[in-house]
Amino acid sequence: MKRIKWIVLLAAFALVVAACGDDDDAADTTAAPTTTEAATTTEAMDDGGDLAGTRVTVFGPESSDEEAGAMQDALDVFAAESGIEIVYTGARDFSDQINAQAAGGNPPDIAIFPQPGKVGDFATEGYILPVPDDVVATIDAQWGPGWMDFYNFDGVQYGLPNKSDLKSIVWYNVGIFNDGGYAIPQTWDELLTLTDTMIADGVTPWCVGIESGPATGWTFTDWVEDLMLRINDENVYDQWVAGDVEFSDPRVADIFEAVKELWDTEGAVFAAGGSIAATPFGDNGQPLFDGDCAMHRQASFFAAFIPEGTVYGPDGDINTFYFPALDDTRKPILVAGTGASAFRDAPEVWAVMEYLGSGEYSNARQLAQLARKGGGEISSGYMSANLGAELGNWYGLESGFMDVLLTGSPARFDASDLMPAAVGAGTFWTESTSYINGDKDLQEALDAISASWP
Repeated sequence: MKRIKWIVLLAAFALVVAACGDDDDAADTTAAPTTTEAATTTEAMDDGGDLAGTRVTVFGPESSDEEAGAMQDALDVFAAESGIEIVYTGARDFSDQINAQAAGGNPPDIAIFPQPGKVGDFATEGYILPVPDDVVATIDAQWGPGWMDFYNFDGVQYGLPNKSDLKSIVWYNVGIFNDGGYAIPQTWDELLTLTDTMIADGVTPWCVGIESGPATGWTFTDWVEDLMLRINDENVYDQWVAGDVEFSDPRVADIFEAVKELWDTEGAVFAAGGSIAATPFGDNGQPLFDGDCAMHRQASFFAAFIPEGTVYGPDGDINTFYFPALDDTRKPILVAGTGASAFRDAPEVWAVMEYLGSGEYSNARQLAQLARKGGGEISSGYMSANLGAELGNWYGLESGFMDVLLTGSPARFDASDLMPAAVGAGTFWTESTSYINGDKDLQEALDAISASWP
């Protein structure tokens, strides 16, 4: 596929007009019927492939004016270059809608999945198509180790990454650290020591909340996943995600216990809602800013919950540091993000798929999202670990997050998003909450999770 030059991207971006789908709109349902086999090659635009006049529909979970609008803006850049009409629709209830559309035989051409586990489910059902080898080869070269693997099932590539989120981050109150003379911890043991030191000094180290409606408990599971990747390693992590290492395994049980022991330490946690389970995860932004706690472990998107006008950075109000590993020999990162999968076999569909997985898309999407947020050196809320991403397009904290995304290794996707839905979006959350609340002991909770595995 013809590679878009950066100068062409900028020129095309200046010509297109954003088109943002309404939050509650369903995906376009005029896509052609699915096929059982994907094409083995992509019709190359360089070789005379004329895609002008074709149409591709894309459906995903991003539905706000800023996110969905920026995605359409980025797709418009490629539409202007290729002649393909590309229509993006976003909906908050994407997961429910895409299930109904696929089962009913009227899916979009391309879906943007926030959970690789769902991609695996759809591949098993025969709903989505394998990505052609030439598209895989082109995009694989643009991502670091592990990223393409998130959408590879039984050796077949069913999706391509197109957005990245970093989870291995600790947000901290700069004033508290400066007043106490606290150094940024470089290892897990140093982080535990810092926690004890702060408690002794009368400072509450952590803000913690795990309430999130039907998804209550996921904040705890993020802690478990980050520590599984650090205290064990990526091989044990992968076996755990696959169900080969059960939740009742001592290596998993020890992690659960370590997190709860830390949270239960007297003076260690501030919970704005009165208890950890009753405190919405986003409600810790103001307390962290106010100094009710010194640290909060949360993903890169947590900036959205910190008071407007906050100054970020080492000389500001709030800053971040990497959630430390056991030592400096490894720098594992827990990540999340979205991936694109195709339901229809056509040259224009594979051309858009390749674009969605490319560095060109990442840069166009970032420029569009910055523009929709008002422009300037601000946080956009969009990140990508694509190696072709121009770091100069990201500013402030996000510049640092991008650096960690591109240099951290090994990278592993949020385990609950990879596991079967009955576990990852079910018992892993609910049983963990019961354990944190004291409604169940550790063994009862772990046995219940293991028993729910399909």
